[in-house]
Amino acid sequence: MQLTIQNVAKTYANGVQALKDVSLTIPAGMYGLLGPNGAGKSTLMRILATLQEPDAGSIQLGGLDVLRQKDAVRQTLGYLPQEFGVYPKARAEDLLDYFAVLKGITAQRARREVVERLLRQTNLWEVRRQRLGGFSGGMKQRFGVAVALLGNPQLLIVDEPTAGLDPAERVRFLNLLSELGEQSVVILSTHIVEDVAELCTHMAIINRGQILLEAEPLRAVEALQGRIWRRIVEKSALPQLEQEYNVISTKLLSGRTLVHIYSEEALGGGFEPIAPDLEDVYFSTMAGHCGRAVAQPNEQVQV
Repeated sequence: MQLTIQNVAKTYANGVQALKDVSLTIPAGMYGLLGPNGAGKSTLMRILATLQEPDAGSIQLGGLDVLRQKDAVRQTLGYLPQEFGVYPKARAEDLLDYFAVLKGITAQRARREVVERLLRQTNLWEVRRQRLGGFSGGMKQRFGVAVALLGNPQLLIVDEPTAGLDPAERVRFLNLLSELGEQSVVILSTHIVEDVAELCTHMAIINRGQILLEAEPLRAVEALQGRIWRRIVEKSALPQLEQEYNVISTKLLSGRTLVHIYSEEALGGGFEPIAPDLEDVYFSTMAGHCGRAVAQPNEQVQV
């Protein structure tokens, strides 16, 4: 199973061009779509979920035309949007059973088995009789995954799933997504670099509606070896550094500023080389430096 997106574009009525000629090849497994808020991630996710029409382009899921065979796609699609509502007075087991009926699982015994399996898989079986209004943010997200998994989807889309979760709930949720990625195409749309670093074998970086980079995270990090330098400076020195060097990120550290710089040549002046991570890949790409470093033979990298 593979998802192929070719030359997809979308402009809203107010003139905002949300997607500009987006092309991606997404294999089975966990795929990260990484970008800042407003980059076009949610627009692309809604188009893939058959909730929105693009202005141009084509999308294929295996042998299905996503734009022309919407009903067939919906039968094999699971979608967890960034924000979704639940009936606060409904019990988890009852509401999941109701959604199972809507999904076409009408036989009572089969439905009961599916509901139990999904609640156990999402670690909600012990609280199945609790009302959803009393669930924590992480529990609601896991319930949303249970709903999205009805019908054993071949394509699962999750949009900003860990935003607002506490660290413990985030770990539980990421572990759950990791298990799901073994069986289908799972697209994780997020602005949190750590989520992609911990889960995804393939990724793309999007900004202002354009794909800036498509790569394997480990290879992208390896390609930056020897190109990332750091130095701790006073905040007042930052403007001068930004004029002299390719500053890709800054971070406050004990009242001072930790600066990361992209350079293909060795730097003196107190800079030290560091082992890059995916955050450096992200910021280098956003600054326009990373495409050349990551590109491999016969690969087309858009910057």
